[in-house]
Amino acid sequence: MGKRHTIEAMVGAFVALGVVALFFLAMKVSNLSMISGEDGYQLTARFSNIGSLKVRAPVTMAGVRIGRVESVSFDKTTYEAVVGMRIDAAVDSIPDDTFANIFTSGLLGEQFIGLEPGGSPEFLRDGDAIANTQSALLLEQMIGQFLFKKAGESG
Repeated sequence: MGKRHTIEAMVGAFVALGVVALFFLAMKVSNLSMISGEDGYQLTARFSNIGSLKVRAPVTMAGVRIGRVESVSFDKTTYEAVVGMRIDAAVDSIPDDTFANIFTSGLLGEQFIGLEPGGSPEFLRDGDAIANTQSALLLEQMIGQFLFKKAGESG
């Protein structure tokens, strides 16, 4: 009887460990975190179309994640999307003429913001806005343009 209880306890511990591992994997895959990243500084950018950009989407520069999208809102006066980003404190020398683009990871992957640094000697600080932006390229718009172009060539 003692050997059977030991085996059952070991199997139970193994299953519990597997559930905990799956929980952390799900948190990592969905870009959730138990720790709120309050370190860093806030930047904003305005886009005419953000596609399916979500809160907690990565903000990258040269392919390296340097922050996360913290908020997405709509400005009723300019009819633009306002995206708030939290940039890591270690990345404190982003030129103020930096360009913000919305890219898609793969063909149908998640969207993220890619920053392309400019050449200005002045740097963005907490609360600043990125003036140079390019909205998301939507797959539906590209297909529509392709079909319209093909229809024009054949007609």
